[in-house]
Order: sequence, then structure tokens, then C-alpha cells
Amino acid sequence: MKAKEVRLESGTLWRKTLDRTERALRIGALFPISTESMFINDCGVDFQVRIVSNLARKEEEKKDIAKNHGMLKNKPNPFLPYEDDMFVADISDTHVCLLNKFNVIDHHLLIVTREFEDQEILLTLQDFEAVWTCMAEFDGLAFYNGGEVAGASQQQKHLQMIPLPMVENGYRVPVEPLFAAARFEHELGVVPGLPFVHSFTRLAPDLVNQTSKAAEVVFRLYRNMLQAVGLNRSDASEGARQFGPYNLLFTREWMLIVPRSEEFFGTISINALGYAGALLVQDEQQMQMLQEHGGMGVLKHTAITNITGDEETHQNM
Repeated sequence: MKAKEVRLESGTLWRKTLDRTERALRIGALFPISTESMFINDCGVDFQVRIVSNLARKEEEKKDIAKNHGMLKNKPNPFLPYEDDMFVADISDTHVCLLNKFNVIDHHLLIVTREFEDQEILLTLQDFEAVWTCMAEFDGLAFYNGGEVAGASQQQKHLQMIPLPMVENGYRVPVEPLFAAARFEHELGVVPGLPFVHSFTRLAPDLVNQTSKAAEVVFRLYRNMLQAVGLNRSDASEGARQFGPYNLLFTREWMLIVPRSEEFFGTISINALGYAGALLVQDEQQMQMLQEHGGMGVLKHTAITNITGDEETHQNM
């Protein structure tokens, strides 16, 4: 007898997220990282900078933050098995939705493969079907840290999603003001205000109502964008490893992909949220470094400023 297909019940994910968060907080299973926010304007973006509130926190709390942001190596896999108290919902036959145990942003979700897949394997149609199922439930920013250099803190493949807007009474995503000037050649474009290698595209507004079609469209665009930035060819085989680290970000309205050169600017770890215009600093020294170099300067340092010959070779392979 054929096993029943696993599918998230439509219209339930937000309520499940709220319920599971409330319970996990009540029983002490969820460890939100308390921060204070400020804004640094640079190159037309009001960068949202979160600074850890209690700079005198205990050493154990420091380890928790480091663990969540990729600063400790050789960690056990927290997804196989995942912690029951972090479980939010079954999304599909291939993916589950979990809470981020050490969250900086409220209701930060992880969309994780049920079986082990390496974080440096190219994303699949099933990955996009799972994420788009969640995107259809509530407005959010989905993102992916493709490899350790791109800020991935766990080896098992997982995408992430946070609710929008990121800033109350502000832009849904801090970097969005730059997108109005995007220049396109066919369906892919570049944003003149982003001084590093990237690929940008817009998504049709009605895709959110067509989960299967949305996943197919976004998967195809993702493959084309990888090639456009000098990474894997668009026809790379399923199960292929990425040619280099990158960050992928997308909402219901747009997608952005940025190849990476380094994880850190000084001691500041940068993941995909940095390229959304959101940065985390852990002490006053890091804040001073950020103010001195500017948010865009930090992103430029950890991205790639031109496609090299090797990457052009990859693009044409």
C-alpha cells in the first residue's frame, strides 16, 4: 500500500509557528538572543544593525551565539534527529519546518531536508517546493547560506525564512530601495548600487498562489543565476556540488544571488541576511569597525568584485 503523501495543511503554518514558539519559550527549549537595534545609512541603505544587549553575558551564552553563527566547528548535526520541541510542521515528503533554537529574529524558521543532504549540494526543485509552500502561508524573506564561507553553520542542507517586514515602519527588507534602479537583460539583471558580483530578478506577483509553478519558475531562475555569476552551469546535473560559496535571498517579489569570497569582515561573521541589509555585532569593537567601514563596505569585502578567469571557465563548462 502506497504511503500517504505528506503535505502542509494550507493556512496553518503561522498559527503552528506561534503555538510552537510559545510552548518552546515556556518550557525553556528556545533561546532567543537579546539584541538592541540601530541603523547605519550607507550607499542608500539603512542597514539594520543588531548588537547583543548584554555584553557581560556568561561564557555559555557566548558559545550559543557562536554555534548559531558558524564560529564553532565539528558540531554534531542538530537536525538528525531534530529536537522535538523545535518541530513546527511537516512541509512535504522531503522537508520539515523547525524553529531556530538560537534566534535573533522572532519566528525564524528552518526548512530542513528529512534525510541528510550536504549544504554544498545545489538546491533542488523539492527544496524550492518546500520553501514556496511556506512562502505561500505568510509574507517572508527566504535565504540560503551556500557553504561555510557563506555563513552556513550546519552541514545538513537547510533553507531559512523570517517574517516580513524586517523593520517596522520601514522597508520590508532594508536593501530593497536599491532594487528600483535594477537593469535587466532578458529576465536577469544587476543592481547598480550593489558594488560586487551578483544576479537579480523580479518575480511575478501571482506566483504566490501557484506553489508548484512558483517552485519550477524559481528553480529555473536559480540555476540561470548561478551561471550568470560564474558558478555552476544552468544544466548542472542533480546532486552536483556548488562551484563556490554563495548566498541566495528571495521574497514573493524578487531573488538575489551573491557569490562569496570570505565569511568574516575582521571578526564580524556575514551570512545571507547581511546582503538583505541586516548585520549582527557582538561588542562595541565590532560596532566601531562597522561604522568605520560602512555596511556596504563590509559586504563588498566578503563578496567578489569581479568574475575571474577560473569563474568564467566554470560559467562556460
